[in-house]
Amino acid sequence: MTKLPLVSIITPSYNQAPFLEETIRTVLGQGYPNLEYIVVDGGSTDHSVEIIQKYADRIAWWVSEPDKGQAHAINKGLKRARGEYVAWLNSDDLYLPNAVRHAAAALQQNPAASMVHGDGILIDSEKRILDWHRYHSLTTLDLMCWQVLLQPTVFMRRSVLEKTGYLNTDYHLILDHELWIRFALQGPIIHVPEFWAAERTHPEAKTIASAADFVGEAQRLVSSFPEIPEYRNCYEGNRHRIDASLCIFSARRLIDNRQYRIALGFFWRALFIKPALVLKAWYKVIQAFLGVVGLESGFLWYRNTRRRLQHQGKTLFWDGDLLRYTD
Repeated sequence: MTKLPLVSIITPSYNQAPFLEETIRTVLGQGYPNLEYIVVDGGSTDHSVEIIQKYADRIAWWVSEPDKGQAHAINKGLKRARGEYVAWLNSDDLYLPNAVRHAAAALQQNPAASMVHGDGILIDSEKRILDWHRYHSLTTLDLMCWQVLLQPTVFMRRSVLEKTGYLNTDYHLILDHELWIRFALQGPIIHVPEFWAAERTHPEAKTIASAADFVGEAQRLVSSFPEIPEYRNCYEGNRHRIDASLCIFSARRLIDNRQYRIALGFFWRALFIKPALVLKAWYKVIQAFLGVVGLESGFLWYRNTRRRLQHQGKTLFWDGDLLRYTD
């Protein structure tokens, strides 16, 4: 019988005790027989260490010490990883059953692929389903145009990671997206139409707490494209699409931070660059406009009502050691 390839999963964590144990359980509950699990804690002051110690006999390596941020912590784990395939799962996110097994199979079946990803579920702090994120295989241009993935759905080939370099510690919010762009230059990114992971959104999550800060990092990344030979031709041949997409991405993040007037300004800029892209995001333009005139509560009522009707209060739930969902 052929031995399954070793897969290494890294979980970075800092003061995430309310969610950490569920994250650990979804990794260890995968049932994948050749799994290396690494937990990198940043010196938490809550009871995270006690949770990690509870599972220490099933964790290949763990540490709790101060670090220089998320990218540094993840890199610390990735550099220790021995797996042919690697991924990281943040300490408030969750794997669905068989995610590791199916990701490893996809990488084996597509030897030219630099990485693979599945579909994802957006949940709240109570594991209530907020949205389903279905994707397609993305190109370098798609990623440069800010088509973003739910990070926990991604699994990488370690040989490509070592070739392209680890996470750039100059980025704290778009660190994953910047890495995916580098991976796309090394080989195809393969999409598997299965739900592999759930990303949790809550007030403390960086996608909410630091929403406006995404804009500066995204602008810095795009401004580097003309200076990097591997990106230059793609950027120069698609400048309008990339610049308009950056404006729309920035507007979305600013809406999350309730900076509606500035968000409208970014939409207005995108409208002059590439009108068709703004039309695709019409509902976010309406949200920003309603926010400016003080009526966003009506939009949020509509969105939350639509979500309740669409998902009918569905949640992820534990079935023994496995996390399940009903579609």
